[in-house]
This record gives sequence, structure tokens and C-alpha cells, in this order.
Amino acid sequence: MSLKDPNAVSTDHPKRVAIVLSNPAISTTTNWPVGFWWSELTHPFFALTEKGYEVEVFSPEGGKCEADVMSSPHDPSDYSSSDLISAGFMAMPKLMSLVENTRKVSEIDVSRFDAIVVAGGQAPMFTFERAFDLHAKFVEFYEAGKIAAALCHGVAVLRYAKLSNGDYLAKDRTLTGFANAEEDYADNAVWSMSLLPRGTHIMPWRIGDEMKKIGANYVQAGLWRGFAIRDGNLITGQQNFSGSETTEVLIRALGE
Repeated sequence: MSLKDPNAVSTDHPKRVAIVLSNPAISTTTNWPVGFWWSELTHPFFALTEKGYEVEVFSPEGGKCEADVMSSPHDPSDYSSSDLISAGFMAMPKLMSLVENTRKVSEIDVSRFDAIVVAGGQAPMFTFERAFDLHAKFVEFYEAGKIAAALCHGVAVLRYAKLSNGDYLAKDRTLTGFANAEEDYADNAVWSMSLLPRGTHIMPWRIGDEMKKIGANYVQAGLWRGFAIRDGNLITGQQNFSGSETTEVLIRALGE
């Protein structure tokens, strides 16, 4: 009797994954520069390439992407100082060139890839509304029966992604993403440091609230706990500490 996942994607070539980063932007709530989160690129990249997968990096507009400063292990805040995987990635010019020269999402040939992974960070919450090519590609992967994954605030893509029949892709799906409790924690942290006036929210809207509005079954594992969940060929991860969990679920879904 086979114990393999009956929904696993079967391929005869080395598995290929497209990782999508958000392009840099200026937050409309804080006026801070925002971008992607390092660990949401580097941890999946490391795990996937260790398995022999081919990984390519894209962004909605292409070109150079910038990370949120606190996601860097070299940032003076020390928030990510223990992230050795990101530090190693950043020390390698060949890998850094993937971030500095991303290809446009519109150039993704879905037939060449087994999965798409949308990384988070702050910028998706401000840029994904108009990332129409990303909405379309994410749905194309999903409707082709391939793995469509999103992590942390990258789950913002599901606020806009609609199936061919006009329904939201997230409707009736069980998923996760950055939790309200984590948004509250982040807001309180910046208020306590007097970085923002009390009552100012870092994010313009919240993943959990919006997913519920469009009919998704939103779940989460608690404050800052690594967590990922699969519903069919949709995989979502809760926050920036969930990159490894998300990738583990992805690898299992691809039959390994």
C-alpha cells in the first residue's frame, strides 16, 4: 500500500519553484520604506535548494527588491540577529544578484514550475492591490493543480486573487497568515518606542479580518508560533517565523 500523498504533484523533471518578492514601497500609514522579509525568501530558498529543487526569484515589477530593515541579521535592532541562514545568503554575491535582478511575475511560464511561493514583509500590504499579474499567475498555478503558497503578509495576494468563475480563490479554503494578535503586538511595540503616535496602525488592514470577509476559514496557532497549513493545493504560512514550516508542507505536497 502506498503512503504517498494522493494529492502530491508528480513530475519527471527536477522540481522548480518560483518565489515572488514584493517590490519596495513607502508605507501609507507610517511613511517608512517597506519591502520583503529576508527569512521568507532565504529559509524557503535554502530548504528547497537543499532538496535539489531549482528556484527562481520574481517580483511584480521586476528589478531590484529591498528588504524590511529589521529582517536583516545585520540591523542594529538585533531583531533578526540570530538568522544565520539570511546572513549566509546575504554574504554570497551570486545569491544577492537574485534579489537585485528579479524578473517580472508576468514572465513566469507556469508550465515550467511546480509551485509558486509568495513571500511576505510589509510591502505586500501596500503594493499587492495593483499587482494584477501576480493575482493572475497565482490563480493560474492554483487552477492548473499546482501548488500556490503564500507566507505571512504575502497572503495579501488572496484578498485580490479570483478564480475563473469570479469567486475568490480563498473562499471556503482553510488558511492562515499574519494574525491580529501579532499586528497588535507590533503596533504596541512601535507605540512604546514612540516611533508612531499611539493609535496609529502599522498595517492598513489585517489578513485575518479580510480573509474572513471573503469567506475563508482563517486559523492561526498563536503569537509568533511557526505554523503552516495546506488545503488542497493552497499552502499558507502564518508569519516570518513560519518559513521552514511552510516549506516542509510544500515539499511534502510535491511528493518528497
